[in-house]
Amino acid sequence: MPDDLSSALRELADSAACPPPTTGAEVRRRAVARRRRRNSAYAGGGVAVVAALAFGLTTAFGGPEPRLDPAPPPAASLTAPTAGPASPAVPTPSASPSTEPSPTAPTLAGPTPTAPATGGPSATAPATPPATIAACGVGDLAFSATNQDEAGKPVRHLLLTVTNTGSAKCGLQGYPYLKFPHARAPIAVIEDSKDAPVTLAPGEKAYAALLASGGRMDTYDTDTLPLGLQPGGPVNVALPGQVSFDDGARVTYWIPASGLALRFIGSR
Repeated sequence: MPDDLSSALRELADSAACPPPTTGAEVRRRAVARRRRRNSAYAGGGVAVVAALAFGLTTAFGGPEPRLDPAPPPAASLTAPTAGPASPAVPTPSASPSTEPSPTAPTLAGPTPTAPATGGPSATAPATPPATIAACGVGDLAFSATNQDEAGKPVRHLLLTVTNTGSAKCGLQGYPYLKFPHARAPIAVIEDSKDAPVTLAPGEKAYAALLASGGRMDTYDTDTLPLGLQPGGPVNVALPGQVSFDDGARVTYWIPASGLALRFIGSR
């Protein structure tokens, strides 16, 4: 038995010391495996070099820009309508130029109005005003005073008449200016009788009604009346007898109609 064990141990040692012979196919297989491992090592080393170079460049230039995440969309309003299924978009027809006139803005027929030439008469220009009528002068007028009261009664209501005795038309302004000597003021005018200025052609007349007394104080008896025009100096007009004037005396404006003038003093 010991001899057998010794023999077995020697055979095992001999087999480990002398490896079995290798075939040609096994040699080629092993060479291919070694070449693949070498190529893989080279490729891994190249990737590592590229990564290291990129890291170095990034570090040198300040590193990558920080990524900004987009802001979250605003919360939907409580009053916003609930989105429904998407509707198909309706194409909007593009407006094409047209040479035809618009139906809402018809073209008016007829010639185009042209502006009047500079310096020519305007359609709205006022007509040439008439020549100004000169005021009546005392030398072209005749005056008279007539009693309007019943016979036998005191003379209180008088009618003053003026007649154009000249050869040209003239104008009467205002009312007769009547102021007695030593009087503090002229006889007051009845403002309600004011009218447009009177124009007298040759031979025409105008009238003013005169109320001599109004039952007041400071009476003045006279048979002539100092009458002045506006403008114009006074003339003495003969009265129909002795007439008593007081502070209540009144006179109207010059009026074309005698009846209208007397209406302003008839109830006084």
